[in-house]
Amino acid sequence: MEASRTSGAARAVVLLSGGLDSATVLAIARSRGFECYALSVDYGQRHRAELDAAVRVAGMLGATRHVIAEVDLSRFGGSALTDASIPVPEADAPAPSGPTASIPVTYVPARNTIMLSIALGWAEVLGADDIFFGANAVDYSGYPDCRPEYVEAFERMANLATKSAVEGRALHVHAPIIRLSKAEIIRQGALLGVDFSQTVSCYQADHAGRACGRCDSCRIRREGFAAAGLPDPTRYQPG
Repeated sequence: MEASRTSGAARAVVLLSGGLDSATVLAIARSRGFECYALSVDYGQRHRAELDAAVRVAGMLGATRHVIAEVDLSRFGGSALTDASIPVPEADAPAPSGPTASIPVTYVPARNTIMLSIALGWAEVLGADDIFFGANAVDYSGYPDCRPEYVEAFERMANLATKSAVEGRALHVHAPIIRLSKAEIIRQGALLGVDFSQTVSCYQADHAGRACGRCDSCRIRREGFAAAGLPDPTRYQPG
């Protein structure tokens, strides 16, 4: 059963991975007055630590409800995040080469399209006209499904595909951090009260949620805190 409306606020579905970016996006949606329904997806990723973090963040930032949907993309593999045979790139790894060198092996085929589609379905059930999504085209510019034109195209498709839109209620896909640097995201999240120590961004965190400190996501996160002039609260694995 869906939660009843707790206020007169408009509802929004917020995709929540448990990482730094999506936590900031949830805080932004709340600051804009939305009643937030957080959606995480267990897609067969390498670890569950980020999902555990999503539970913490949803509670910390006052989501009305938090749902974890299951779609096992590890059945297909094709990404370092869903296929154990593909190593996660680390700082000292050789640079990739070839025609797709600009797209990291941590790209998960169709992941954002699948997640947004699930969010779209839940939004229609909730009577929500807004979806918030933590796409970023600055620090993760190699991911094709993090570009502004992708977000715009998905919104157009959503408004062709749903009963609510056909009946006159347009749906909006918000990507409020899409053009921000990691430092800018961190500063905005900090201003909105996000406790980044509760988030997990590492591609290969351990069961306790401690970061490896070596993968590309760890590097970008660490550099972001340094550029923002704020202490890095990330818990790292020993060694």
